[in-house]
Amino acid sequence: MIARILFATTMLVSLGAGPAFAADAQADAGNTVGEVIVTALKREQKLQDVPISMEVVSGEKIADFGANDFKQAVKFAPNVSVESTAGNDVIYIRGFGSPPANFSFDQAVSLYMDGVYAGKNRQAQSPFFDLERVEVLRGPQGALFGKNTAAGAISIVSAGPTSSFEGGVTAAYNFELEGPEVTGYVSGPITDTLGARLAVRLVDQDGYIKNRANGNDEPANEMALARLTLRWTPSETFDYTLKTEYANRETKGGMNVSSPLSTGQQPHDFRFSTQNPIGPEGTKAFSWLISGTGNVQLGEFTLTSITGYSFFKSNIVNNFDQALPTGGTTRNSVYNSYPEHFRQWSQEVRLLSPTGQKLEYIVGAYYDTSLYRLTQLGGFDINLPGVLVYFGLLNTEFRQRAESFSVFGQGTYHFTDQFRAVGSLRYTSTDKRAHFFGRLRYGPFALRPVNTVANGEINNEDNWDPSITLQYDIDPQIMVYATYGRGSKSGGFVSNTYGTTNATFRFRPEKSQNYEVGVKSTLADGRLVLNASAYKTKFKDLQVSVYNPALSIYQTGNAASASSTGIEGSAAWYPARGLDFTLAAAYQDAEYDDYPGAACLASQPITECNPTSPASQAANNIAGAPLPYTSKFSYNLTGHYRFELPNEMALDTNVVVYGRSKYFDSDNQSPLFGLQKAYTKLDARIQYGPVDERWHVAVVGKNLTNEKTTGSAFNLPFPITASPRAILYLEELRSIAVEAGLKF
Repeated sequence: MIARILFATTMLVSLGAGPAFAADAQADAGNTVGEVIVTALKREQKLQDVPISMEVVSGEKIADFGANDFKQAVKFAPNVSVESTAGNDVIYIRGFGSPPANFSFDQAVSLYMDGVYAGKNRQAQSPFFDLERVEVLRGPQGALFGKNTAAGAISIVSAGPTSSFEGGVTAAYNFELEGPEVTGYVSGPITDTLGARLAVRLVDQDGYIKNRANGNDEPANEMALARLTLRWTPSETFDYTLKTEYANRETKGGMNVSSPLSTGQQPHDFRFSTQNPIGPEGTKAFSWLISGTGNVQLGEFTLTSITGYSFFKSNIVNNFDQALPTGGTTRNSVYNSYPEHFRQWSQEVRLLSPTGQKLEYIVGAYYDTSLYRLTQLGGFDINLPGVLVYFGLLNTEFRQRAESFSVFGQGTYHFTDQFRAVGSLRYTSTDKRAHFFGRLRYGPFALRPVNTVANGEINNEDNWDPSITLQYDIDPQIMVYATYGRGSKSGGFVSNTYGTTNATFRFRPEKSQNYEVGVKSTLADGRLVLNASAYKTKFKDLQVSVYNPALSIYQTGNAASASSTGIEGSAAWYPARGLDFTLAAAYQDAEYDDYPGAACLASQPITECNPTSPASQAANNIAGAPLPYTSKFSYNLTGHYRFELPNEMALDTNVVVYGRSKYFDSDNQSPLFGLQKAYTKLDARIQYGPVDERWHVAVVGKNLTNEKTTGSAFNLPFPITASPRAILYLEELRSIAVEAGLKF
């Protein structure tokens, strides 16, 4: 079956489907695709030689379209999506990710920033500036990347110091968001052995939703980002790179709007949200991320050390739109706040054998320790005469200490020049200790049980993550591979559910396994690249957290099993000088295989599952239901043409079309308010300047068709409000900006 799917995918891309990565490859002086170098397997390799389904997006492309967050960056990678909420944005790959409702979840799609593991979203708030590339790896990557990569991994590589002095500054003004953003860098040698690079980004823009309560455009966005990189090379056998990144980000206002429960989603670009007693709505966060990477040559071997330190402190304050779908507003308000504090130390050491041998290998060890603190404040201002009049504030506190240790190895054995086998294995041991307590801060009584305490420990939780890959070169330009791999994500604790007790505090680790076959080819003398893969990924004890409107709480635990089967194809075509096309497309079928005790779905009749009956819910099983936030089909198409003009001038045009099929973005999978319909969005960029790009002016448009799409949805029920309604998180609307840049 999987072979037939792979054959069909190859035919698809041969007829014009294409890859996101190839759009980022730099063409040479003619019209061929240049080589893309990646470090997905901890060595520098050509992308076409790596037996992994992955996309690579260049830093230049990300900068061209002004990506400020993960959603804007990963739109170039099909089968990768981001759930937008007022809590933490969550990345999904092939249908799998860690829901944002339980803040202490480690992510199933882990982020690596210059080699440093970042399992919390706010460890790298806005890393998409002054980058070399972003590598998106689909499927379990536990053997080599390490902990908590059960669904995939994203590696962000920032730009480093240059061998000669250079610099640049780019400024843009967004007319819809009514504000500027400025990015600049300087780079070059300080001495014969020391180089440096300093990059800065500043953003001050309004939002795209009008708050009729105060007249503000929300969520307004202010960012100050800086990254300093020092590279010391005292000899040919030793180098050390130190990177320090600081981020300070504030969003003012919310991004949720109300919509009817009884119809399809009706997002609008206005809301009504008044001041609440616990602070202004929005997010304040600042973070530090420091990494030190050293390489020393030991004969033909290379010893690498990566030391990381990460810190963030943030506070999220949420209101929910008080505008009613039927018109008018309500004074009943619900609000919450989530102050967070996190710090992490990590250390990795690995030894690389020389290449060109019959057996090439990597061995290493990794350790990290972290502290996480979360406060939750939940407020109610409810005035329903004769039904419920309540003004109160609930509070929970969560503390967790964690540490993990792992050893890993990978070996590549070359049976012949064309045929090789790659085997990897990682052992990880995790320890966690956590404490939770809840209380009623003030108010006559609680709407739900809150005065609870829970304590828990995880000692020596062991996980083994192996993988094996067979790789064969049909000819120097066509490679096929077959892979089996496993991944895992550690167990943990419920961090912010009211009424948590020892019995409900802990959830189990989740495990994944992946079967994949693929082909990578470079054809037509380098003018055409065709890649395809087919896969089946299975998860056991999938960690979930879903909202139960009957109880007004999130229920966190483990689904028994889930799986995703699909195909991914990518291609790039350079038919003529200055002209290139790329297309990447993916199809997947992701569903629960077994999920006993699941919260009721909106499509289930009350005779099948009664959300007010614990016994009915305990007997419920939603096997066969699709995974939330997952489209069956997703794609992006990019076209670029450079018009060469007299006097060494050029006009560059870039058009990006991207979209996905319908998907559920509410936990109860409502076919009405919880279903985001299929959409297609259009971005474009037109740039004028000299061929050497020492300066440029440009116009950049995003979501030019002004599609109103939502990142997530939920039911705000009675008696929290007298007017039950859906709350939708509206994604960014159309924006047009002018840009000017100068390099020196």
